[in-house]
Amino acid sequence: MCVRVTAPGPEGCIGVLKAIILILLAAVVVSLFTGLGFLFKDSHRADSKRTLYALGIRISLAATLMLVVFYGLQTGELTLNAPWHGH
Repeated sequence: MCVRVTAPGPEGCIGVLKAIILILLAAVVVSLFTGLGFLFKDSHRADSKRTLYALGIRISLAATLMLVVFYGLQTGELTLNAPWHGH
């Protein structure tokens, strides 16, 4: 199963798992900058927990991302192509 990006054919196709990974990675980055904004906006308020909640969301997203990558490696949908990785 794949998601069409731009070009027809297999070179314009990315796997659903890779699309999920990209979405989760983007969500982690958005959560990071959201937490930074909360940190600056709420620095004068001692009772605000928005930065803490953003941290919890970011940790949850990162853990989910790691689980998805681990699942992809275990099922063989993701492969390691690093030059130092022995085949």
